[in-house]
Amino acid sequence: MMHPEYILTLSCPDQRGIVHKVSGFLAQHGCNIIDSAQFGDGQSKLFFMRVHFSAEDSQISDEALRAEFASLGGDMQMQWQLHDAHHKPRVMLMVSKIGHCLNDLLFRYKSGLLPVEIRAIVSNHTDFYQLAASYNIPFHHLALAAGASAEAKRVQEQKVLEIVADNNIELVVLARYMQILSPEMCNALKGKAINIHHSFLPSFKGAKPYYQAHERGVKLIGATAHFVTGDLDEGPIIEQDVERVDHAMEPDTLTAIGRDVECVVLARAVKWFVEHRILLNGHKTVVFK
Repeated sequence: MMHPEYILTLSCPDQRGIVHKVSGFLAQHGCNIIDSAQFGDGQSKLFFMRVHFSAEDSQISDEALRAEFASLGGDMQMQWQLHDAHHKPRVMLMVSKIGHCLNDLLFRYKSGLLPVEIRAIVSNHTDFYQLAASYNIPFHHLALAAGASAEAKRVQEQKVLEIVADNNIELVVLARYMQILSPEMCNALKGKAINIHHSFLPSFKGAKPYYQAHERGVKLIGATAHFVTGDLDEGPIIEQDVERVDHAMEPDTLTAIGRDVECVVLARAVKWFVEHRILLNGHKTVVFK
């Protein structure tokens, strides 16, 4: 018999007995812990925890489990969430004219490596409508011309948010979507939008980053996945990685290597998000890998 499985994530002021009380609660309610991870941050004085467990007592309903844990959570000033471990989050991908990250995420999704439901692909260009069709995913072309007015941008972003609402989207992934989101848009997507940046932030912003890196003679190139905020490329960092390069490599070679790193870093960040492994800690993240 398959038992329901859940993932509990929480943060609260650090204090004695948190693990004991949480594990005790689960044991008392007929639950078996499958895996658990925790971290106490000495700087913020906050405690973070992720527990994957199965509910083996059929007499305890989902609603009762949540209601009774709310009492413990309130007593310990917890910010907590209880997730169905088998639920596949509904995701929307956004892209412009560079498609390596989009293509990589779609392959991982189709091959079962990424446990999500991709409900929509949004782009300000038409380059990837055939790719979307090959995966049977609705493609929304929402054009936004270079130098568009603030009003045109507002209208376009409102259409994006309508797609988010209509599909009950739980995560928006900017898979090289080359438009700066307005503060209003960032606020609407707070905590549920991930971007990929082509470097260790904040280096080499703007056009042709790998050409900039080549001009500077860099020895390492990398990528950063982070949450989207109103401060451009300053959101809490989720994952980073690098590849070593040298003076003999041309800009096109650096670009190819960099794009591979971007794909891997973004895929990790998305997978960790949908597995509820990322907890916000102020301007930083705690990631239970």
